[in-house]
Amino acid sequence: MTTTSETKASGGGARVRVQRFGTFLSGMVMPNIPAFIAWGLITSLFIATGWLPNGILGGFGNADIIGWQGAATSLAQADDGTTFTQYVGLVSPMITYLLPLLIANTGGRMVYGARGGVVGTIATMGVIVGASVPMFIGAMIMGPLGAWLIKKIDSIWAGKIKAGFEMLVDNFSAGILGFILAVAGFFGIAPVIEVLSKALEGAVNWLVTLGLLPLASILVEPGKVLFLNNAINHGVFTPLGVQQVAEQGKSILFLIEANPGPGLGILLAFSIFGIGLARASAPGAIIIQFFGGIHEIYFPYVLSKPLTILAAIAGGATGVAVNVLFNSGLRAPASPGSIIAVLIQTAPDSYVGVLLSVLLSATVSFLVASIILRASRKRDLARGETGDLSTAIAQTTANKGKESSVLGTLSAEGVPAGDAEAVAEQTSLLTDTRRITNIVFACDAGMGSSAMGASVLRNKIKKAGIEGVTVVNKAIANLEDDVDLVITQRELTPRAQEKTPSAEHVSVDNFMNSPRYEEVVEKLKEQSAAN
Repeated sequence: MTTTSETKASGGGARVRVQRFGTFLSGMVMPNIPAFIAWGLITSLFIATGWLPNGILGGFGNADIIGWQGAATSLAQADDGTTFTQYVGLVSPMITYLLPLLIANTGGRMVYGARGGVVGTIATMGVIVGASVPMFIGAMIMGPLGAWLIKKIDSIWAGKIKAGFEMLVDNFSAGILGFILAVAGFFGIAPVIEVLSKALEGAVNWLVTLGLLPLASILVEPGKVLFLNNAINHGVFTPLGVQQVAEQGKSILFLIEANPGPGLGILLAFSIFGIGLARASAPGAIIIQFFGGIHEIYFPYVLSKPLTILAAIAGGATGVAVNVLFNSGLRAPASPGSIIAVLIQTAPDSYVGVLLSVLLSATVSFLVASIILRASRKRDLARGETGDLSTAIAQTTANKGKESSVLGTLSAEGVPAGDAEAVAEQTSLLTDTRRITNIVFACDAGMGSSAMGASVLRNKIKKAGIEGVTVVNKAIANLEDDVDLVITQRELTPRAQEKTPSAEHVSVDNFMNSPRYEEVVEKLKEQSAAN
């Protein structure tokens, strides 16, 4: 096993621990974002206040009057105390059962594969039925917990079961544990999580009532630059936001972190008042940030001029204040944080507030960042700024703990691709004599940067005329020790090595434009010629 660059352990430090916790939480939510979006679209269209109100699909129609056959119904009570038969619709079952069970299954799989996913899902069903609020927090707890418990139970009799009885023991042990956890969740855990959920929701409502919610930007905006946003957004805002949508039809929480306005203002300021590479690359970064929704591309600009974090905080707080003032919100998470995604998920009565929140947050962050940049412009020109952005890109990568494809585009616009990788001396080339037939790009979530890197290498292999080699992308948590070559950002290589100790490992600092890819292609050419 070899690595092509010196690696450093990614552990240590409170920030890294919070990052890992946030990565685990986001790992449960992010793969299921399409389901949240689907639910948001159904809600936006079919509930009573939606664009196309439909009592059957939205779940508010009187079945005794409409008489649609074949649709699920339930008893409801009118304001005058009379009861009637009401359609169940799609909105309520999806938020009550589908979304929490998807999260639980994903969390269970992250801990113990498909077996963990099944037990975690069964356990979560208990807290879902035992509570009167959507159990997203319960799913994030019970899914991994059930998987961890069955993993420990399996280890007790691993290798001790007589041949022919493995399936019997496996099925009944998982079934019995799932049964116990579901009952325990129903009677014991669901009430506790329900109290916790209501307490958190009450705290948010208290902040909104007192007008203090904009102060959240003091924590959120610096947290984004340090890549703690997943712990904040997907661990807290998304579960609470979806719960608010179920009760109020929309939620302001989806816009606290996802508002593209603050980043837009900062990049505009660098486009006009920045110097060197920062000024040259900022216009292209605006397109990626505002329309693509990839906020991380403006983080190096903030790090290159740390005082501009004040612009991000001021812009973020302004956006939140506007949304509080107009009582505006989204129907579902805007992921990624693109203006397009934001507008698609905006509640019908919230377009004015949402648009103003983006516009004014961008304006405020632009004005504050412009003052900061102009105040130091002469000094920066005198000493030269050509290396500051590349240094900030490297710092951003270190904060994130993995390589980013979008930050690689900044390198392509002015920072030589090899510069970032020069921070670590080359220790060896690809010297393993094994035959490589499957290559995996791995990162925290298994999407985004690793997918882009896999696409780049896949195209290089295709152009070289090499056949019989597969290139895929995965989350590190899902790696199995059955691959030939694993490519990761160097900060993540130690974690990948733990998951796949027998594989060959290559570390890179730029997923989009790494010279290491040429080494991989050359080795593949050699093994192809040897055949």
